[in-house]
Amino acid sequence: MDVWSALILVCLLTCAVIPPSSPDPNDEACLTHLSESLQDPFKNLQNWTKATFADPCQGFTSYLQGATCNNGRIYKLSLSNLGLKGSISPFLSNCTNLQALDLSSNSLSGAIPADLKFLVNLAVLNLSSNHLSGEIPQEIALCAYLNVIDLHDNSLSGPIPQQLGLLVRLSVFDVSNNRLSGQIPASLGNRSAILPRFNASSYEGNKDLYGYPLPPMKSKGLSVLAIVGIGLGSGFLSLVLSFTAVCIWLRVSEQKMTAEEGKISQLMPDY
Repeated sequence: MDVWSALILVCLLTCAVIPPSSPDPNDEACLTHLSESLQDPFKNLQNWTKATFADPCQGFTSYLQGATCNNGRIYKLSLSNLGLKGSISPFLSNCTNLQALDLSSNSLSGAIPADLKFLVNLAVLNLSSNHLSGEIPQEIALCAYLNVIDLHDNSLSGPIPQQLGLLVRLSVFDVSNNRLSGQIPASLGNRSAILPRFNASSYEGNKDLYGYPLPPMKSKGLSVLAIVGIGLGSGFLSLVLSFTAVCIWLRVSEQKMTAEEGKISQLMPDY
């Protein structure tokens, strides 16, 4: 037997004794709670059943629509544009091997769970084009491998967390068309030359958001229309007061003239 034949035989024997990966109970809990938090009006997730959750992967093969496996664990969830409603379950954090989460272009509502911070391997987070509200949780900055954060076209409010600027791997960041307010963190708006920069399109559509690369904070002074309105109002008030003063002066003068005429008539002799 030559060397190559011996190596092939060793590999075959090694593969034969390696047991297949067993289902992970954390993945089962993750999928079960996520399914319970979602509404599927168009029946796109018909194979999302408890029986499948118990054993969702066979090596690199997944039995669930929208799921990708890696060595028996859920590696990626891509449930974009399926007409899903409901909310994002915090128990997604049980899918500890998850590296990509895409729930974009659905009708999900509620808050982004802070528990996503436990997805320490997460590289892609796409929750865009939903109806999500509340603040962006600063805790997701603990997902140090994040390359993509896409949250555009939602109803998120409050400031952009400063901590997100610590994500040195971040190459795509989009929070446009929300209700965010406050100043864009310098660590995100004006990054160093060695880090990817994000232009104004990443932040546009947030009425009360300001700072580079958007314009600075708008002055809270009176607008031109307000100043004109105040001027016109003041002018009208002055006119009314002046007219009133003239009327009072005329009235007093008339009373004085009447009194003087009375005195003169008393001094006139009778004929």
